[in-house]
Parts: sequence; structure tokens; C-alpha cells
Amino acid sequence: MLVVEDDPHIRDLVVLHLQLEGLTAVAAGDGATGLRLAKADPFDLLILDVMLPQLDGVTVCRAVRRESLNGDVPILMLTARREESDKVLGLESGADDYLTKPFGIREFIARVRALLRRRPSRAPGHAAAVVAGGLTVDPARRHARLQDREIELTAHEFDLLYLLATNRGIVFSRDALMQKVWGDDTHITERSVDTLVKRVRRKIEQDPADPKFVLTVWGTGYKFADV
Repeated sequence: MLVVEDDPHIRDLVVLHLQLEGLTAVAAGDGATGLRLAKADPFDLLILDVMLPQLDGVTVCRAVRRESLNGDVPILMLTARREESDKVLGLESGADDYLTKPFGIREFIARVRALLRRRPSRAPGHAAAVVAGGLTVDPARRHARLQDREIELTAHEFDLLYLLATNRGIVFSRDALMQKVWGDDTHITERSVDTLVKRVRRKIEQDPADPKFVLTVWGTGYKFADV
């Protein structure tokens, strides 16, 4: 996995505890180096500090999501800021989780384990692709296609879209989506669900403000259009 952190003490501590977990870690001290490494080699997990020299973590995160090599790899962002707006910005940039400094090592390792558990496909290995209104959601390849355009999705984006698309017309509450997409991660909030839906809509909807696939059911949650 790739650790991009400019504070050498935090970087060394993170790498050490990842190694104690039996994980191999590659470290970088600035955003430009981190992005170069992310473009060159595949990783199972990316750990990005938000405040980085040269390129900040949000910029790196967005660039990684545009790259097919690590486009769907889980990303954990580390931030010294506690404001909700900063956390939402990190999630909207494509991160799967965030951790506010200072953090405990036990919590850090728990977050890492949770993200790594999500890495394998949750969809049945031989499940058929879902086709609806020109949108194809393929569980075998874990990607989507709209007409002839390939759509790169993060792990959470795919899980959400596949869940809704395979249950067309069924309304899922935010609590239900939290359980099915994130499992037992108690730090996830309903705002996280809304942020994830916004990210999916930006990728699959012609007009995200007037969605045709992922619909809002006011006061309840979301559903996939029965098309």
C-alpha cells in the first residue's frame, strides 16, 4: 500500500504499524511523488494526508480516481482539520474514509482492515450484468458502461450502484445503505450516503441535478428508477 504523508514522524509510525500487520508499505513525503507512484504501480490501499507539499491530498485523490490503475482502490485520508466541510470535501474528492489527527494506532489499523475487507467484490462471482436504460453494471469486472462510455467507479460507488440497480424500484433508506455499503463502520453518517450518491450521479447521469437512474425519495432515501 501507498502512504503519502509529509510529517516524517507520522509517516514512519504509520509504515511501522502497517508492517507489524504484515503489510508492505511504500512511503512518499509529498503529493507529486505520491501521485507518480500511484500512476506507476497498483496498490491495495492509499493513505493520503490532506495537507501535502507540491500537491495537496484532495488533488492527489481526484487525480488517482481518474487513473484506471488505482482508480477503484480504497483511499483513507488523514486530516488535521475537524470541520465537517473538510471531511465532506475529502469524501467528495473520491476518498472512502477519513481519520482526523491526532489518531490512535488501534483506530487507524481498524480503519485499514475495514477498507481492505471491502476490496474484494461483494457481488456474486457469476452474477449477470444489470442493463437498464443504456446503463450496464457488470459485477464480474466491477465497472459500469453508459452506452459506449466506460465509467470508472470506486469500490463504494460500485457497491451502491450495483445494490440499487439490482433492486430497481425498491426504496433504500440511508440507514439501510449505510449497513449494506459500509457494513459495521459506526463512523459513517447519513451525510456520507448523500455524498456517495452525488459522486455516482456525477459519473452516470447526463444531468446530475435531474437524475434518471438514481432517484431521491424525499424523507426516506434512494432508489434506482424502474426503467
